[in-house]
Amino acid sequence: MPTSSPQVLYTPAQRARRDATVWTLVQGVLAPVQFLIFGISLYLVINSLHTGEHTDWALASVVLKTVVLYAIMVTGAIWEKVVFGRYLFAPAFFWEDVVSMGVMALHTAYVWVWWQGHWSATDQLLLALAAYGSYAINAAQYIRKLRMARLQKQPSSTSLPASGAQAST
Repeated sequence: MPTSSPQVLYTPAQRARRDATVWTLVQGVLAPVQFLIFGISLYLVINSLHTGEHTDWALASVVLKTVVLYAIMVTGAIWEKVVFGRYLFAPAFFWEDVVSMGVMALHTAYVWVWWQGHWSATDQLLLALAAYGSYAINAAQYIRKLRMARLQKQPSSTSLPASGAQAST
């Protein structure tokens, strides 16, 4: 018998709100679009660092990736408000949101540096790689939560722990 019970991501009411809101679909569309842009941009960044070619495309692709990141963060905050009653840092997604703030900070720093034009292209692309590394960690967090949500069975009165304890925080 496991020593700890599996984490419950959604109460029945939260699951119903998640399934009913259009923001779930918006997130479901934006996430793979962002990941596709990330993949293309990552290729352009690495290729530019390796060959010195298409640097303008690589630099611009990071800006595009950042715009889509902002869109997914804003709509994700709205989704979180609808489902959990708060725009960010709901207990079920607290650490994902914490890491997301770091991702946003690095991407925002990149756009600032790109806009100012004081850093070399190589330094800008290295900053982009740092931002992309943080994004990859964050994406893995969300993929893990998506998998957990799919594995989570609909709670019933017979599946609740005997103590009645719920996920806290």
